[in-house]
Amino acid sequence: MDALTRSSSARARNDAARASVACALLGLLLPVAGYVAARQLKDVTIVQGTEATCGSALLGLLALLMARKAELRIERTLGRAGGAGVARAGKLLGLLALCIGLTAALALGFYALLNYFG
Repeated sequence: MDALTRSSSARARNDAARASVACALLGLLLPVAGYVAARQLKDVTIVQGTEATCGSALLGLLALLMARKAELRIERTLGRAGGAGVARAGKLLGLLALCIGLTAALALGFYALLNYFG
């Protein structure tokens, strides 16, 4: 038999889908790390831990963009690229990380307003 051609080879990896899940998981771990740092370290306050949590919004947005890139690749290759489930999971987790980061940013904004006017 002849060797596999490019069109008949095994499924290619969809690295954008994997990167989406990785960014989303980092975005979800960031609030936990900020809270643990605020509880365990004397130099870190809960406000600084919440400031770190705002980075979850950026990582969540990056995860959503990478998931979209993965979905476009899947469409372009007619499903041969694979990773549709991984891209869907990255999109869901990225959306959760984005919501957590935006909630932390709103909390910091209201805290700043209360300190300014109170």
